[in-house]
Amino acid sequence: MNEAVILDNPPALSRSKRLKAAAHDTHDRLDKAIMAGEPFTSRKRYGLFVQVQHAFHRDIDALYDDPELDALLPDLAGRRRLPQIKQDLVDLGMGTLAFDAPPVFTPGAVFDLPNALGWLYVAEGSNMGAAFLLKWAKETLGLSEDFGARHLAGAPEGRGLHWRTFTAALDEIALSEAEEARVVAGAQAAFRQVHGLVDAVFG
Repeated sequence: MNEAVILDNPPALSRSKRLKAAAHDTHDRLDKAIMAGEPFTSRKRYGLFVQVQHAFHRDIDALYDDPELDALLPDLAGRRRLPQIKQDLVDLGMGTLAFDAPPVFTPGAVFDLPNALGWLYVAEGSNMGAAFLLKWAKETLGLSEDFGARHLAGAPEGRGLHWRTFTAALDEIALSEAEEARVVAGAQAAFRQVHGLVDAVFG
């Protein structure tokens, strides 16, 4: 008869798993807020969603040029999505939002690396859920990876592998306990930022 083995010290969750758990409620509220905006009922409504995406990726675009982050995370520059978002807005005949404030991360500025990792975790994670969004954009709005929904396209190697290579590298970065907390705070701040944008754009 097999007996269950109880570990006195069960393995600790990886950093990416801890981030997922810590941001679960914030992420869930954001998903519900986006769907409440009914972004797939018309191209106009979808265009508002793309404007939200543009504003968020504008906030983090400078991170993709950072040499320190580039040394830690695989294919960082290739993960940038702002150019595709801009082209999607052109496809849809829509402009970008007017901004009163600079991006959260400005080019050339000094920033807190753990905080930045949290923001990038949110950006990369959103690309996993984008598979469903792309499906709806195709089926309900007639858009595609070549028109209007470029930024929702998966990586050539597949979304799953693209995500796993990112989280594997993220999990390997050596951080102090205080820095770990700043990664979580960065992820939560990123989710709040997008939620604020959704509220502002969709009303």
